[in-house]
Amino acid sequence: MTSNISRPSRRQFHRTALTLLTSGALLPATKSRAQQYSAPDLDVPFVVTPDNVVLRMLDMAQVSSADTVLDLGSGDGRIVITAALRYGALASGVEIDPNLVKRAQALAQRAGVEARASFRTQDLFETDLSQASVITMYLLPDVNLALRPKLLALRPGVRLVSHDWDMGDWLADSQATIDAPEKALGLKKQAKLMLWIVPANVAGLHIGDGVELSIDQQYQKIRSARLQLANQRFEFGATTVHGPTVFLRGTDAAGQAMVLACTAKGPAQQGMQHRWRLSGGASADRWLETRAAT
Repeated sequence: MTSNISRPSRRQFHRTALTLLTSGALLPATKSRAQQYSAPDLDVPFVVTPDNVVLRMLDMAQVSSADTVLDLGSGDGRIVITAALRYGALASGVEIDPNLVKRAQALAQRAGVEARASFRTQDLFETDLSQASVITMYLLPDVNLALRPKLLALRPGVRLVSHDWDMGDWLADSQATIDAPEKALGLKKQAKLMLWIVPANVAGLHIGDGVELSIDQQYQKIRSARLQLANQRFEFGATTVHGPTVFLRGTDAAGQAMVLACTAKGPAQQGMQHRWRLSGGASADRWLETRAAT
């Protein structure tokens, strides 16, 4: 847990403000903190996320003052406000219910973070996700799956945290189950939290001058890769891609250890250039330039 506040007096002020917010003391006196709002055409009903779950979600994503956090279906705004108040992040939320947006804006103002915590009434499927470094969500399974193509197309390294619902066969990079006594839904009073780091997508065929590289990849898992370089052939085994960095280990024809690595600069698309470093074995280190053919 990090903060960009260094002076004790300001730290104490923010702790007090966060306590007031999460205890309900900053909520409108006529509203119950567990009240659910209704609005036409809601993809996901509003259910309050318990305070300890909010903190754990932001901790899993290692949110800091350098981050831009986006909460999809932001409800009463507690994830956004906490990200701004406790972690110093620039945070925003999108919510289809205008009543909840107004409520979240009022809470952000009362917490003193309206300059770093913003909200707008918008369909999450029409939201631009490209500026976020962290995206949080408490959506339904079919909504997660419908969003998945947009999430996978984000720049490598963006962190995604979901409360309770997964992404189908796109398995999480890490997950945790925590007690959530205040949780409104479910009998076990637990929350399952999952973290994904958007991986560089280098699947398919890459062609360069005297270079042909074929990679079998599904999400962050690379099953295998094969490099043909002039009359040399290299085989690389299974690995996991973490964000923009691709690091393959394999062998040359003589069985000597080789490494092939690159850093992807953006989401995958045909024609994208990659610069690979091949090292190890009997040959000297060298750089290989390729373009994605598929």
